[in-house]
Amino acid sequence: MTEPLQIFGWRDAIDIAIVAWIIYRLIIMLRGRVAYRLLLVLAFLAALYSLSRLAGFEAFHWIVGSLFSSLILILVILFQHDIRRALVTHGKQRHALTEDRDEQEERDHASLIVGELIAAATSLSSRRIGALIVIEREMGVMSHVETGTEVDAKITSEILTSIFLPYSPIHDGAVIIRRGKLTRAGCFLPLSQDPTINKNLGTRHRAALGLTELVDCVVLVVSEETGTISVAVGGRIIPVSDAASLRKILKKLLEPRWLTE
Repeated sequence: MTEPLQIFGWRDAIDIAIVAWIIYRLIIMLRGRVAYRLLLVLAFLAALYSLSRLAGFEAFHWIVGSLFSSLILILVILFQHDIRRALVTHGKQRHALTEDRDEQEERDHASLIVGELIAAATSLSSRRIGALIVIEREMGVMSHVETGTEVDAKITSEILTSIFLPYSPIHDGAVIIRRGKLTRAGCFLPLSQDPTINKNLGTRHRAALGLTELVDCVVLVVSEETGTISVAVGGRIIPVSDAASLRKILKKLLEPRWLTE
């Protein structure tokens, strides 16, 4: 009875620990009734293996040992449906986690872009430098816009501000933002033909209204005369009182998918 204990060494302990960890991971993955059945099978085989060794039943011990050596194949055969169901469930959970992470990254990216737009608009407003910033939504705008200069740049407040500075050759036109990129600058927009428009609105506001009457987009306007900031959408002008109000309006009008690639 003492012989098995005498030959039990540290390698055997490590071997058992590794097997126990693998079994534990399998049980975690196969939660529910299948885990209970799996435990019973493993316990039964372990008991038979130990008893046959202690009793000296060499043939029976060899058979049970062979079963242990082929345990993975046996488990796959016995629990193939449960394993498949567990793997499918695990895959769906990982896919859902990946989608949640991607959505969060999109929201973070969109929030950064909105922050850059606000920084540019408030900086230009404080210096009374006019600006027109067109943000595409579901519809493209280029079929209604005179082309301007092609640009492929990251959206930053510094770039936007430099485009609209008076000494810039393209400061009079509008910039186009498409899927998180600054794609065009110096573009000219169609003016609104609505006779009911407030006569105090300047050319930039009329251009912003004109484009939003034709296309589903958002246009950020900074007045050169007064320095006020407005947002045009759906053929109407929304005045903005401060940066916090502008952020609230832009977050409401611009979903992450319109600001990210």
